[in-house]
Amino acid sequence: QVQLVESGGGLVQAGASLRLSCAVSGRTVSAYFMGWFRQAPGKEREFVARINWSGDSTRYAESVKGRFTVSRDNAKSTVYLQMNSLKSDDTAVYFCAARTPYEALYKYWGQGTQVTVSS
Repeated sequence: QVQLVESGGGLVQAGASLRLSCAVSGRTVSAYFMGWFRQAPGKEREFVARINWSGDSTRYAESVKGRFTVSRDNAKSTVYLQMNSLKSDDTAVYFCAARTPYEALYKYWGQGTQVTVSS
């Protein structure tokens, strides 16, 4: 089993920055691809970013490319999402998730952290 706990959400003004953290426990974090997803009120959950096990491969949704950066510190068993130039459209609950490189679906999910961007 893998446990994921997000933190770092909050209320900020448009244009501000936030860094989300996802603490991973239960298994060797370096074995997993880590992803960030978000779900806004009334909308489906959507992919935001993901990072491979070594941290040298990342992928982003077009809506956040150039503003968000995903990174990981396997020694600290933590994955980060640096969010800059936040917009009101970024308001959502943000979730981190984990999957093995051999699976298409993310098997483990955190409880989410709320990010609210006021315009």
